[in-house]
Amino acid sequence: MLALGVVLGFIGFGFFCWLLFTLTVYALPFFIGMTVGLFALHAGSAPLAAFGVGLAAAVFVLLIGRAIFSNIRTPILRVPIALMFALPAALAGYHTIIGFSGLTTTSDFWRQVFAIISAAVIGITAWTRLAVPPPDMPGLSRMPMPPS
Repeated sequence: MLALGVVLGFIGFGFFCWLLFTLTVYALPFFIGMTVGLFALHAGSAPLAAFGVGLAAAVFVLLIGRAIFSNIRTPILRVPIALMFALPAALAGYHTIIGFSGLTTTSDFWRQVFAIISAAVIGITAWTRLAVPPPDMPGLSRMPMPPS
């Protein structure tokens, strides 16, 4: 029974790491969606309406950011857009590792080392996942790219 608990613990930890790397691209839309939703809630809208407004804002930011990033070919303009998505992801990864390493008895130096390394890895992961174009959906036509 103890071996089953250890195996399931490793599976759960692996799932959490996969989820963290998968959701890194969505850190900026999540932050913006939460901010807009909380603003709408404090402005007097109903909780369900505030959730809808926040969700719409998050989807809008994600779609516009990906569309701009995939259609602009100039590196000078692509870098700031990619940084807008990668920096919040890196910040979220840093604080996640700081929080989880606080559960152990490691020293503050090693907590910072692991958090900085994970922030760099998660920021790079968000950068590369933003650069990957979304898969083609059947029935949707893609706009032709203008010649550069």
